Amino acid sequence: MAKYGRSASKSVKSAMHRKKKGTLKSGSGRTVKSRKQAIAIGLSEAREKGAKVPRKRTGAAARASKKR
Repeated sequence: MAKYGRSASKSVKSAMHRKKKGTLKSGSGRTVKSRKQAIAIGLSEAREKGAKVPRKRTGAAARASKKR
């Protein structure tokens, strides 16, 4: 079973295009230059729309997987 839905990939694709154009802004209003940050913004937008996206891993879960 897929982790991400089609609408999620559309959001990420849209964010990547906006990054390439130079119109993608971060929360602070600065222009995004990082590919990883553009993907994160796209996934965040997809989450807001209710698309099928795994929830963010925060705190202990994220640290535990980094140690492995």
